[in-house]
Amino acid sequence: MSKPAKSKPTNDKAAPNGGSRRRFFKDTSLLLAGGAVVGGGLTTARAAHAFGSDMIKVGLVGCGGRGSGAADQALNTSGGDVRITAMADIFDNNVQTAYRALNGKHPGKIDDNRFVGLDAFKEVLASDVNLVILATPPGFRPLHFEQAVAAGKNVFMEKPVATDAPGVRRVIAAGELAKQKGLAVQVGLQRHHEYRYKECIARLHDGAIGEPILARAYWNAAGVWTRPRREGQTELEYQLTNWYYFNWLCGDHINEQHIHNIDVINWVMQSHPITAQGQGGREVRKGLNTGQIFDHHMVEFTYDGGATMLSQCRHIPGCWSDVTEHVHGTKGYCDVSAAKIFDLKGNLIWESEAKEVQGKGWQQEHHDLFALLRSGKVPNEAEYGAISTMTSIMGRMATYSGNIVKWDDAFNSEISLADIDAMHDFDDPAPLLPNDKGEYEIAVPGKSKVV
Repeated sequence: MSKPAKSKPTNDKAAPNGGSRRRFFKDTSLLLAGGAVVGGGLTTARAAHAFGSDMIKVGLVGCGGRGSGAADQALNTSGGDVRITAMADIFDNNVQTAYRALNGKHPGKIDDNRFVGLDAFKEVLASDVNLVILATPPGFRPLHFEQAVAAGKNVFMEKPVATDAPGVRRVIAAGELAKQKGLAVQVGLQRHHEYRYKECIARLHDGAIGEPILARAYWNAAGVWTRPRREGQTELEYQLTNWYYFNWLCGDHINEQHIHNIDVINWVMQSHPITAQGQGGREVRKGLNTGQIFDHHMVEFTYDGGATMLSQCRHIPGCWSDVTEHVHGTKGYCDVSAAKIFDLKGNLIWESEAKEVQGKGWQQEHHDLFALLRSGKVPNEAEYGAISTMTSIMGRMATYSGNIVKWDDAFNSEISLADIDAMHDFDDPAPLLPNDKGEYEIAVPGKSKVV
């Protein structure tokens, strides 16, 4: 076996000046390093506050585990003062728990401005925060992002950015407005900020394995929590508490979790798929506490030119678990998640020497964002975050319908899963109601309408 080449960290290239969607996907990670010139002749240094050593005031919308984690990571950044000056969540216990935890880790850095309720995000946006973290269930992301941009706030928003096609289009439009306003937008697809991924994919784009032919993406694990219905809960409150199991809030686990792996393959392919077909179902999710989402999906995505991604995600205990991405080309094979490249004979010809610990990307994305803001530059990740979200949604459409779904049909779908703007109180009607047995409508391949 030939000895694999080792690589050392190098400086990122300058940001692209524009160009095709293919170029966009190739250089999204590089855009983080170079900034951009936004619409109307307004440069990033002028459009964004050059924070320098000044305080960056952060608002947190969504105080669950991921939201409080993102706030902690924002407070861990260096180069100037960072404070959490306002917090909001649908549930009071989430706000109080996050406040205590963050104040314990970062004493003196958390202001006592706490807001609760479906409209509580408006209080955060009305405050003097410079940047807002959006980490509620993803069904709310289009509304919150749109309102944050309208309020003139820089944004970090968790993935996925929507649960249906109208929401994706709404995010893309708000992302364009953010560019015009000179506002930073970062999406929590943290692999774009992990050195090994950036280094490996740059080599693939330079032809290390030739032209990609086949990709494989996996998120197979045991599943997630369930929360019992409590006496006195309204239907809307119950669904918000169990948001992972309802499509209007989560988009199914192919969208909420597997988006990470799907996004990596889009990044490698420098585009999005043009068709999808697949199958899935509910093998173990049989109870009334598992909402409407599937527990397994297998999707064949096809890209322009014929390259294929086999996408597999599963939530079934006792089965093979794996969260990885792989690409096969005309000259070799790459284990992208391990940052290793092989020739066609199976010889390891390159591997990254970077020894990043799992989860480092969660912290690094905040280091990158705050460093860029302090230098007066404005990253904008809204489009690729929306495109990878739409790819995941298209996969769900394929498994739910059992039919081939085309990108244009999926992207232009007018099917909206919920009227998020109309929700203000737990007593408002839920977008989805159970039958008299407590069962929710579940997709039936061959019958369900998806576009």
